[in-house]
Amino acid sequence: QTIGAVVNYITPLPTEEFSGFIGVAGGNRDYANLHARLSGAGFLLDAFHKQSDGARDNVRSEIRDLNLKKVLRIDDRQALTLRGNYYTEDSNISYSGITNAEYANFGARYNPFRNDVFDTRHVALSATHALALNGSVEIVTNLYGAVFNRDWWRQASTTTDTQCGTTFRDARLAGQAVNPDTCASIQGRLRDYQQFGIEPRARIRHQWLGIAGELETGFRLHREIQDRKQVNAASPTLRAGTLAEDNNRTTDAVAAFAQNKFEFGDLTLAPGLRYEYIQNTRTDRRAGGNSGSDSLSAIVPSLGANYRLSPVTTVFAGVHRGFAPPRVEDLIVTGVGSTATFTNVGAERSWNYEAGLRTRHLQRLDLQATVFRNDFQRLVSVGSIAGGTTPLSQGEALFQGVELGARFGDPGGFYSTAAITWLPTAEQSRAFTQVSDGAVVANSRVGNRLPYAPRQTATIAVGYLHSTGLDVNLEMVHVGSQFADFANVEDPITDPNVPGTGATQTQNRQSGQFGRIDAFTVFNATANFNLSRYGLTFYVTVKNLADKVYIVDRTRGILPGAPRLVQAGLRWEF
Repeated sequence: QTIGAVVNYITPLPTEEFSGFIGVAGGNRDYANLHARLSGAGFLLDAFHKQSDGARDNVRSEIRDLNLKKVLRIDDRQALTLRGNYYTEDSNISYSGITNAEYANFGARYNPFRNDVFDTRHVALSATHALALNGSVEIVTNLYGAVFNRDWWRQASTTTDTQCGTTFRDARLAGQAVNPDTCASIQGRLRDYQQFGIEPRARIRHQWLGIAGELETGFRLHREIQDRKQVNAASPTLRAGTLAEDNNRTTDAVAAFAQNKFEFGDLTLAPGLRYEYIQNTRTDRRAGGNSGSDSLSAIVPSLGANYRLSPVTTVFAGVHRGFAPPRVEDLIVTGVGSTATFTNVGAERSWNYEAGLRTRHLQRLDLQATVFRNDFQRLVSVGSIAGGTTPLSQGEALFQGVELGARFGDPGGFYSTAAITWLPTAEQSRAFTQVSDGAVVANSRVGNRLPYAPRQTATIAVGYLHSTGLDVNLEMVHVGSQFADFANVEDPITDPNVPGTGATQTQNRQSGQFGRIDAFTVFNATANFNLSRYGLTFYVTVKNLADKVYIVDRTRGILPGAPRLVQAGLRWEF
């Protein structure tokens, strides 16, 4: 995936000396957080538990995360790092939002689906071997594998879902209270995922034609296996029933890349090239089931440049080919047996450009500003509902704007931070069409704004750091208005762009899945008091100070943002 950025989760290196910390925290909405870490002799153990009620009724999350890490130094040139992770989640999570009438009659926190449960288990292991050769060559080989099990039992996937019957659905659309215990149905989406692979890479410092540089190159062999079942049970608490889906899906991927940094004094150029080959296969294991497969390949070039204007200021620019392959579950299948048909979803492709500046002056100013343009020849999206019977859609799109990140202030005293994105352009360059049959998505048209693309987002904070160890901070988070659909519906009750006609359009108007999501601004505050002499830190945080009610999503009906959260904790480092 080379279209956006990636997030690397980097676990800390184990220490040789014994060290660690213990943290505890609690708050309203049954929030509790326990976190402990022990490290020493090249070994690290990290354990974590968090629980809380969610942003609405009948939503509760409880997670546990255990990480182990060991660094074995084989000799002066080699080291082996072993990692293990065990993660569990036992939560009550609903997939469906609420209708416009439910929101008006019962408030944003309303959620009747108390029987919906979401349970996961995740085990991951990896081993990384690092070898340094003659001071200029480093070879790192990573071997990894993971198993993930997820069972999600739910009674509705959207506000228009008829799993509990049309009377139940119509009552929701009319804003009447419903009792999910009277619904003689619950559906289990049961998933088992396995993935494993190997990725060696080399970093080589060199002088080529008298030009200093660094070559990084490598390849990856990767395999994924998915077992996907849907079981339809006949009562809200049953966990067995009719098998409605039984799919085995696999992905085999091969990738190779090379990137070289050429250093011309203060100027660094970094051309790169990546090759991807991916094959997806899907097999319906039910009686009379069929199978289908698809493969694709891509050559992905890139070019980056950095120029150091001064010891503290750098300008940069880059262009790269965007490539995001379809997931194996995006291989669309219709029918069973000899009548089954498959639609192969193409990869997302774009050209991405950026240019910007980074500067840091002493400890008073840290600034980065970037202009960007992402021009999609194919963007794959889901429109108003993520999954279910709504087909994937694709089209041409253009995003361009500016990002700014800054911190200003003294090491002790007042300071401020800001992270701002302005996205004036996020338009459909061509009407989006359904992947399965090529039909134009209802009321999608050239010039419409893409769903869930606010024009501005900003996080701005001011704080004060006192020499006694007291650090107080007030933060403002702003998200601009955005559309929830390709049609850019403003008011779902009156806007003629709401898809459908007759009863279907009336249902869509009431569903909560269409309409503008208004801009919102929330304020957060924190206070930390650090007693470094004893390794203690006390903190209090209040999120959404004014307890503002706002909508964040309409994909499957209205979902609200978090209410006011008050939390306090203590951390002891040793």
